[in-house]
Amino acid sequence: MSVFGFGKSDVPRIKALSPRRSRVISVLDVGSEKISCLIARLRPRIAGEMLPDRSHTIEVLGVGHHRSRGIKAGAVVDIAAAEMAIRQCVDAAERMAGLTVESLIVSLTAGRLKSQRRRADTEVVGEVAAADLSRVTAKAARVPLDEGRVALHSTVYDLQLDDDAGLENPVGMTGERLSSSLHVLSAEIAPLRNLEAAINRAQLVVEAFVATPYASALATMVEDEAAMGSACIDMGSGATTIAIFQNGRFVYADQIAIGGSNITMDLARGLSISPADAERIKVMHGSTMAELLDDSGEPITVTPLGESGDAHPIVVKRSLLTKIIRPRAEETLELVRDRLNASGLGHVIGKRVVLTGGASQLAGLAETARIVLQRNVRLGRPLGVTGLNPSSKGPGFSTAVGLLIYPQVAHREYVAERSIALQAVEKAMEGGRIGSWLRRAL
Repeated sequence: MSVFGFGKSDVPRIKALSPRRSRVISVLDVGSEKISCLIARLRPRIAGEMLPDRSHTIEVLGVGHHRSRGIKAGAVVDIAAAEMAIRQCVDAAERMAGLTVESLIVSLTAGRLKSQRRRADTEVVGEVAAADLSRVTAKAARVPLDEGRVALHSTVYDLQLDDDAGLENPVGMTGERLSSSLHVLSAEIAPLRNLEAAINRAQLVVEAFVATPYASALATMVEDEAAMGSACIDMGSGATTIAIFQNGRFVYADQIAIGGSNITMDLARGLSISPADAERIKVMHGSTMAELLDDSGEPITVTPLGESGDAHPIVVKRSLLTKIIRPRAEETLELVRDRLNASGLGHVIGKRVVLTGGASQLAGLAETARIVLQRNVRLGRPLGVTGLNPSSKGPGFSTAVGLLIYPQVAHREYVAERSIALQAVEKAMEGGRIGSWLRRAL
């Protein structure tokens, strides 16, 4: 067992944004179907236009995306193929932006994400001092982690002074007992390091890792949803992730190793067609709701698997597609429902769910989610950025946009005082190199 904030292994941490300076940020969303790179300029908002956790405006300068190679369910399975796909994706964004990328904020789906919540108390004499707040938060942060895991995010989601909960900053207030509640999201180190290695091989440095569910929620939840309590479900190609927000804070995450590619393979096997044809049919004609389909229209034709180009195509009715697609979609949503119930935060979520991710665009899926989850479901698209072309404004880019938002909220995260600089030195000594994130940390 190791203890968060004091273990030998740590992850790179992004430096807080200056409220007075612009900064160019580059991000990389590594998915099983596609890899996306965005380069954007973050400019400080004027004081009168500042929003909660939106201190900067975001203008996208460059966009690159490439078919994912060497990645499965967010984990690297072929490092050489992953390196090449990352290079080509970043090169495209660099050409569009006219800039060179050196470091990136990177999404992380692999690593069996695991949430732990812990509460700690301390006695206060008179007014609460900053040292009291630091002490009680450090106490809450002593969360035992299994060997081979590392803390990815750590967020204080509730501060309480005596009987007053939900405090933003109790420093200077008078009370007798101060409590801090902390959410720690951990991940397995090996998949994280393998992804970092693929990025390093492309002559790039990881500036920070951000959990995919966290990033997607940042991009799609509106302020009221995050404040009142909501869940964000990101349905990607290789995995479905869950994030829960309470009082505007990130309090829970989970993932399921089922995504849109499972539906594609069900179609490919059920119809004896190639995965490429199955994906095309799913996107163009697929649905989870039989009532949305009309078999009286022109039937769908497709070449059988393994046949030559002059073979007679097979004819597929749209209702058959639904019979294949719907069970897998329902299975995925039922697993999501079970995870939400197991989180113990069902009362926090209430009836509010945001559905996003590339696979969420399947016709009828939002309505099926409403039925299975028994909650209000809306389709979430990335919010709060300019410069994106129409093809990059859909749910499939929610994680990438959330990575651009993350620097504005990264200051919320608790990091033990010794964990950045000291472990950066350890990392450089072990790896034989000093990246840009280390220079900033020191």
